[in-house]
Amino acid sequence: MGICYIVGAGEFGDGLPLPGKEDMLIACDGGYAHCRERGIRMDLVVGDFDSLKEVPQHPGVIVLKPEKDETDTGWAVMEGFQRGYREFVIYGGTGGRISHTIANIQILADLAAKGASGILIGSHSWYRVIRDGEIHFGACEKGFLSVFCLGDSASGVFEEGLKYDLKDAVLRKEYPVGVSNEFIGKDSRISVKKGMLLLIQEDKYPEE
Repeated sequence: MGICYIVGAGEFGDGLPLPGKEDMLIACDGGYAHCRERGIRMDLVVGDFDSLKEVPQHPGVIVLKPEKDETDTGWAVMEGFQRGYREFVIYGGTGGRISHTIANIQILADLAAKGASGILIGSHSWYRVIRDGEIHFGACEKGFLSVFCLGDSASGVFEEGLKYDLKDAVLRKEYPVGVSNEFIGKDSRISVKKGMLLLIQEDKYPEE
């Protein structure tokens, strides 16, 4: 399978989704406007359309009830997962209401718990969640990388190839020991033997 792109109504963030033939793009509510303005192909448009204020004219529109357990983005991720996608890239999921950003981080955690992967792309920031695994970064990466425990604890945590190394550490949700590490032009790796980690990558000088 390819990649399932989700575009929400929030801050659009960096870059553009470029879906290929095997990929799917789902625009959520006001995410339809983001895609329309940028000429991005949409396979589905879903939402209760409280942000967009109208139901768009698109052959793949699915109207959701406002009274539902999932957010529009959450519903879209569930739809993509049911269709077999296991890699998700979410745009328009940060900025605006902090509650929606936190909800989207929880979506990343849910994907990691199911053995899938997701990245939430903000403005000069990227969010990922790993569980009982590792993630590698190339020497070209720049800026800050912060690591937070999701859950009571995460054990066997390693941070290698960054400005500050961490070896076989135990992180707890009550104490943010992993804030603002830095890429230093080397291949780097974050790993956790048992538990779940939130990784936030941020540009060092976003105004430039």
